[in-house]
Parts: sequence; structure tokens; C-alpha cells
Amino acid sequence: MKRELHVISNGKLSFSQMATIAAEIVDYVDYIHIRERNKTTKELYEGVMLLIQSGIPPSKLVINDRIDIALLTGVNRVQLGYTSADVRIIKDRFPQLHVGCSVHSLEEALCKQQEGADSALYGHIFATRSKAGVPPRGLEELQEIATTLTIPVTAIGGIIPTRVKAVFGTGASGVAIMSSIWDANHPLEAVKEYEKQIQRWGEGQ
Repeated sequence: MKRELHVISNGKLSFSQMATIAAEIVDYVDYIHIRERNKTTKELYEGVMLLIQSGIPPSKLVINDRIDIALLTGVNRVQLGYTSADVRIIKDRFPQLHVGCSVHSLEEALCKQQEGADSALYGHIFATRSKAGVPPRGLEELQEIATTLTIPVTAIGGIIPTRVKAVFGTGASGVAIMSSIWDANHPLEAVKEYEKQIQRWGEGQ
């Protein structure tokens, strides 16, 4: 199984800024998640279309929560959270969509898999500024989920390049990164460092 690199938007950049960075890094990442909770429907639609017009393939985009935006822009992957629509309903009405679910426990992950989710995003694995004061879930819990589920599990939270090997050692199929990319002085170099660690892990198998 190919190990994947996911980059998740941080809600701080304009779509113009995001498009500039995304165009630089797109060849080195598998998916770019659009998680922009404070953007209006108009802003989201126009922003996603700007990304596509800037050379980002729709096949590399994942829309957080907003099934309508995914359908309007031709993006076939969505990522759902605990306040999102029911997985079964989405899979029944839009079987062409890949439906990923953000989960926080083995019980929740098994439930989403049973409902028809195609993949899971689990975290946070390590301590991170975005979850200050909240204890990380750690590698042991990640391994339990990754080895129990039959769908791919991507890990998120505090994953710096030197931790990639340990994360993939649990059986996780991917790593999801946010601040280390968008906040970097040189996002392309930051992405390349993750890609290098992923390649090294693969060569060691």
C-alpha cells in the first residue's frame, strides 16, 4: 500500500495565497484538504475553482463537510466530522464520492466503517499547538485503529518529518499535515522533507 501525504488547510490564508502554495507543492502531495469553516458558500465555491484553475487536479482535492461544494466543483472526495451528514445517506445518494470520516476512538471508527466510510482520519497523535491542553492519543491507539479497520487510516496531529517512520510503523496509511506546511517559510522544502521521509520508510520495508 502506498503511504500518502495529506495537507490540510488552516483557515488562515486567502484562497489566492493557498493557490500559490498549493501550486508549488501539488506534485509532492497526494491530497489537499479544504477545511475552511469560516468561509461562505460563495467563497468556498470560488476558492476551490481558483485552486483548480491554478493547476490543482480535482482528484487531489478533498472538501471538508461541504458535499454541495464537492458536487458543484467536480471534486470526488469529502471529509466528514461529527456534525456532518450521515455517511449512509451520502453514500446512498452520491456513490461516486469517496467519503472519509474524522474519528477519535476505535468505537467511532468501527461505526463509521460499518456505515460505509471509505477512509478514516484519526488524531491528534502527538501534542500540537492547535490542541493545546488536550492530551494526544498516541501511537498505541493509532495502531489499534489502523490494524482493526479494513479501510485506510490517516494520522494527524503534531507529525513532524522525524515522526513519519513511527506513524507508518503502526499500520497507518497516511499522514496529514497542517501548520508545518502552510506556516513554513519555504512550504515546498517542508513538503519535500516529508516526502523524503515517506520514501525512506518505503525503502526500508
